This record gives sequence, C-alpha cells and structure tokens, in this order.
Amino acid sequence: EVQLVESGGGLVQPGGSLRLSCAASGFTFSSYGMSWVRQAPGKGLERVSIINKDDGSTNYADSVKGRFTISRDNAKNTLYLQMNSLKPEDTAVYYCAKVLYYSGTYYYDYWGQGTQVTVSS
Repeated sequence: EVQLVESGGGLVQPGGSLRLSCAASGFTFSSYGMSWVRQAPGKGLERVSIINKDDGSTNYADSVKGRFTISRDNAKNTLYLQMNSLKPEDTAVYYCAKVLYYSGTYYYDYWGQGTQVTVSS
C-alpha cells in the first residue's frame, strides 16, 4: 500500500523558515518523480516544486523560486521542502504527491494527507 505522510508544518512568523518532510512507503521511491503541491484557503491547487527521478533536476513555481528548495533522500525514502523567507501568502495546506507521468503537465496518482503551514505575525 502506497503511503505518503507529511510532517513539519506549523505556525511561523513572516521571514521565518520551515522544513517539510514526506515519508514515502509502499513503492520504489527512487523510481518516481515527486512533487509538493499546496492549496491556500479558498484557492485551487498550485504545484510548488517537483524533483525528477532520473537526474534529480528540480523546478519551482515563480512564487517560491529562490526561497524554497526541494530535495530527496532515496536511502530514507523521504522528500523534503525547505522553505525560507516565508510570506503570509505561503499560508496553505502542503501536500506531497507521487508523479504518475508527464504529458504536457504532471499527473499524480498518490497524495499525502497534507500539512498546514500558516505564516502570520
């Protein structure tokens, strides 16, 4: 059974940092691209970042570029998102998702339960 379990969310002041983790199980983690996707209150899903399986190349939404860093530890089956210089507009539920395939856009087949990130003074 595939499981994705996020952790590390919480309340942080503007300008602060958080590190999210996503523990994966039930599949060969190193064989799949992985992504962080967020949903802000009252808004749709936004892909924050993705890390590819083959070369570890990464891609970021313009809204987080230069502030967030995605990484993976294949030995620990864990995906990370280091978030620095957080802004109130980063407030959202953050999900990790397993990439099924890419065809002009990314398609996901499994999602975690999400972790809440709130940026507020």
